[in-house]
Amino acid sequence: MTTIARIEEYGDDLRAIRHDLHAHPEIGFEEQRTSSIVAQLLKQYGVDEVHTGIATTGVVGLIHGRLGQGKRVGLRADMDALPMEEESGLSFSSQTPGRFHGCGHDGHTTMLLGTARYLAETRNFAGTVVLIFQPAEEGLGGARQMIAEGLFERFPCDEIYGLHNSPLHGPGEVALCAGPAMAGADFFDITVTGRGSHGAMPHYSRDPVVVSGALIQALQSIVSRNINPHDPVVLSITQVHSGSAYNVIPQTATLAGTVRTFSDSVREQTRERMRTLVAGVAASYEVGIDIDIRDVFSVLENAPMQTELLADAAREVVGEANVNTDNKPLMGSEDFADMLKVVPGAYCWVGHSGNVPVHNPAFVLGDDILPIGASLFSRLIERRLSPQH
Repeated sequence: MTTIARIEEYGDDLRAIRHDLHAHPEIGFEEQRTSSIVAQLLKQYGVDEVHTGIATTGVVGLIHGRLGQGKRVGLRADMDALPMEEESGLSFSSQTPGRFHGCGHDGHTTMLLGTARYLAETRNFAGTVVLIFQPAEEGLGGARQMIAEGLFERFPCDEIYGLHNSPLHGPGEVALCAGPAMAGADFFDITVTGRGSHGAMPHYSRDPVVVSGALIQALQSIVSRNINPHDPVVLSITQVHSGSAYNVIPQTATLAGTVRTFSDSVREQTRERMRTLVAGVAASYEVGIDIDIRDVFSVLENAPMQTELLADAAREVVGEANVNTDNKPLMGSEDFADMLKVVPGAYCWVGHSGNVPVHNPAFVLGDDILPIGASLFSRLIERRLSPQH
């Protein structure tokens, strides 16, 4: 492990920042305190320009190298927390009920701040670093909103890079792959409208609960019977809501869930099959069923050249043996994908000492990742923006 010595020197500062952000989590587009801290620290570090209010709470900083003109390379971190309770038992646990940094974005923000501090001090590169602190990654479209508000027109980037913590990899391991690396995702809501009745008189009803059960089973057949087995698809019903009393057959039921794929054509095939099954079940049970399917995440595709450049920087920080460039694509989704559709770049996963999956109430991000991530980003910039390139 060869993390940057200067970054290790202010490692205690990074841990303090991360613990503070963790204790005060804010969900998407509400990251007012977080973005204010980010902006203040960037100014304190001597970052050349600090821009706020992009996509409500987004922050962008610019650092110019001392070695002359060159490319403009973007580095991105997400800032938002999740709307869930924390059960980690940490001394710096969330102080806000129903809010928890259960995906480690507090760590991502801190790592990019650590990078900013180092690069603003050293400036050992030619060109410009664009530091992008993004709001609302967790399904609320923060990346798309920043792009729609002119992110890359205001702050052009030739390349862009991001990372995510990974409790699935060992401490100091870096994993990535070229091409599709994370799935695109649709979210969907289904409303079944039947006819309510007394629980003792089901023959007067059009029971939406029974219809929902049949629909759930039918939807699961899409993956097993309609999609080519060589095309990965996950269709999950994650919410079922209906009824309010023991002796009332309800009038309506709602279902919600997600579909994830690596192919836009398979994605559209799945959408059409869902709509067909909904119509068929509605006709069979003589009920009304409405379905709303929304494109929430694009497929994340790493550009081959930038993937290898990121891997080379990782090898310098964590060593050859700890870099896996053939990581299997993940069915999870990430809205950094939308930035990669505009600017070529790459995204990687960095392991840490935590072992509880993200989005679990007991998730703990290992602080050991902070100097590693900051060193990885910093070495990437020094290598990519070397005057020789």
